[in-house]
Amino acid sequence: MPGSASPAERAKSKLERREWFTANQAEGSEMTEQPTTGHPPWHLAGDWFDVCNCAIPCPCTFAQAPTYGECEGVLAWHIGEGNFGDVRLDGFNVLMVSSFVGNIWAREHTDAYAAVFFDERADEQQRAALQTIFGGEAGGWPAELGEMFGPEMRGMDFAPIRIEVDEDMSAWRAEIPGKVMATAEALTGPTTPEGARVQVHNAPGAEVGPGQIATWGRATTDRADAFGFTWDRSGKSSKHFPFDWTGLT
Repeated sequence: MPGSASPAERAKSKLERREWFTANQAEGSEMTEQPTTGHPPWHLAGDWFDVCNCAIPCPCTFAQAPTYGECEGVLAWHIGEGNFGDVRLDGFNVLMVSSFVGNIWAREHTDAYAAVFFDERADEQQRAALQTIFGGEAGGWPAELGEMFGPEMRGMDFAPIRIEVDEDMSAWRAEIPGKVMATAEALTGPTTPEGARVQVHNAPGAEVGPGQIATWGRATTDRADAFGFTWDRSGKSSKHFPFDWTGLT
């Protein structure tokens, strides 16, 4: 495995990532001026899932190194309810494609890359709010995860993102036409009771932060062709987490 990034390198990556998000905000999407004390209180809650190239179950959720040394995949967020101050964010979707080598939870990873898609339905203020939160500028869990992951950003775009999660957690899916397709079905087996879900409580490496329950799945489609990320596979790991984030600044 390549050597892990030094604290100085991680700090440089964090600064570059923040500068990249600021520089790449959509034209006309600047936030209205905020008080000098910082960003307004915000809250996001909804569904998150991923599909990746790891064997089932993905070791990353257990704070271990990826199955094959490198983890690459799709991460999808559906915001059921959310706000950034007075800006409502209910119903919007965010999707990321990313890759890295090594154990991110032990901060031993290298070669971290990512690209992000935001929901094209958002208006100017909503777009800026989503970028501020997911770029880590407004604190909370996205800032913690971003500081740890520290990817080099390959791109950002606004796109038509479709995300669906079945109410009984039997399947979940996300799509950006022509760019990303991620679908999965709930993991089951001979000894799983009918209708029951395979779940993990208190996951050591929960990508949405502590306190949520993982429901395991099997990817039926995992395809990407965007910003230099290219793959097409199925049958590997997937999982769903609810998320509930708050930022007070």
